[in-house]
Amino acid sequence: MKCRHCETELQHVFLDLGFAPPSNAYLTAAKLRAPETTYPLKLFVCNECWLVQTEDYADAGDLFSNDYAYFSSMSKSWLDHSARYARMITERLGLSKDSFVIEIASNDGYLLKNFVEMGIPCLGVEPTQSTADAAEKVGVPVLREFFGVDTACSLADKGQAADLICGNNVYAHVPDINDFTRGLKTALKKNGTITLEFPHLMRLIEQNQFDTVYHEHFSYLSLMAVQRIFKAAGLRIWEVEELPTHGGSLRIYGCHEEDARPTGGSVEKILEREASAGLGNLTIYKDFQSKADKVKDDFVAFLIEQKRAGKTVAAYGAAAKGNTLLNYGGVKCDLLAFVCDAAPSKQEKFMPGSHIPIMKPSALSERKPDFVVILPWNIAPEVQQQQKQIADWGGQFVTAVPQLTVTQP
Repeated sequence: MKCRHCETELQHVFLDLGFAPPSNAYLTAAKLRAPETTYPLKLFVCNECWLVQTEDYADAGDLFSNDYAYFSSMSKSWLDHSARYARMITERLGLSKDSFVIEIASNDGYLLKNFVEMGIPCLGVEPTQSTADAAEKVGVPVLREFFGVDTACSLADKGQAADLICGNNVYAHVPDINDFTRGLKTALKKNGTITLEFPHLMRLIEQNQFDTVYHEHFSYLSLMAVQRIFKAAGLRIWEVEELPTHGGSLRIYGCHEEDARPTGGSVEKILEREASAGLGNLTIYKDFQSKADKVKDDFVAFLIEQKRAGKTVAAYGAAAKGNTLLNYGGVKCDLLAFVCDAAPSKQEKFMPGSHIPIMKPSALSERKPDFVVILPWNIAPEVQQQQKQIADWGGQFVTAVPQLTVTQP
C-alpha cells in the first residue's frame, strides 16, 4: 500500500486493532443470524508526509450507506458549538444574503440551519439519504453526492462557488484526500475561506484515544500533514485554532495560495508543538500500540471483575468509538448487558460485532445497572448531567479513555 497523499510505500504500523465491522453498521434483529462482514482495522504512518491512514479495505460507499445512523443533532453540546461557529464566522467574514456557504458532509442540517435562519444562502453536500432527508426537513438545501473535484467543478460551472466552505469532522472521512482537497480549491471563490475541523492526531496520541480509530476515518491528521496536502492543491492555511471538541480538535482556516491574507503565528505555533511532541519522528508512532492495549486490558479486567462480583454493567451512547473499544476487547452481552442511546435511528438495533442491544435512555431507570460506561467519553459531562438519576440506586459512571475512571454522580 502507498500513502494516500504522497504515494510513499507504507512500511510502519501505527496501530493494529485486528478485524472489526464498520462502526456505524448497526444491526436489526433480523440481521443477527446473517454473516457479518469485518475488515482489518490497521493504521500506518507515512514517514515522508506523516499522514496516518487506514489500510485500504473498506469502500466508502459501504461505510456511508443510505441508512447511515449517525445524526449530529443528537448532542446538545455539539449543536451549541455549531451555533457559536455560525455566528462567529458570519461576523468575521461579513457574510450576508449576497454570500454563499457550502458545508461538506452536512449531515442532518445541524450547522447550516443556523445560516438558513440568518438568511444566508447555503448548500449542504451529503451522500447519505437518512441524514439528507432530515436536513431538508429543517430547510437546508442538499446535494446528495460525495464531494470531490467532479462535484466541485459542477458547482463552479453553475455559479455556485462559495465564499465559505466548511467541513466539520469530514476531512478524516474521505478516502481520496488529494481529490477532496483539490475540490475545495475548485469550489472556492477567489477571496473565499475554507474552515475544516478535525480531531488532532497529537491529542489522540497524548490521551490514548485509540477508540477514535474506525473504518469511516481513513486519515488521522496533524497540522504538519494537512499543511502539505493543502500546499500540493494550491491552498494555504493562514490560521489555526485549538478546540476541545472530540477530545481535542483543530479548526484550520484556508484560502487560495495567492490570497493576500497573511499567515498568522498560530500556524507556526502548532507546528512547533507537534515537532516537540515527536510527530515528525517514528518513535512516538511505534510506541502507541502498547498504550492502546493497556486501556483495553484495564477496561476488560474491570468488566470481568464486576461480573464475578454479581454487578450489572450497562453503557450509554452507541457511538462509533464505543464499537471500536468493545470489538477490540471482545466484549459481549455477558460483560455489558445493554447500551442506551437517545438517537431513534439506533434504538432497538444491535451494536455491530458485539451484538449488544441498544435501548432507549429510559432503560437505565428501569433496569438500574450498578455501573454505566459512557462510551462517547468526549461528551461525558453532558451525559452525566442528563443521567444523574443513577445516583438514586447507587449507580456509578465509568469511562475507559484515557484511563479507566469510576465517578460518583
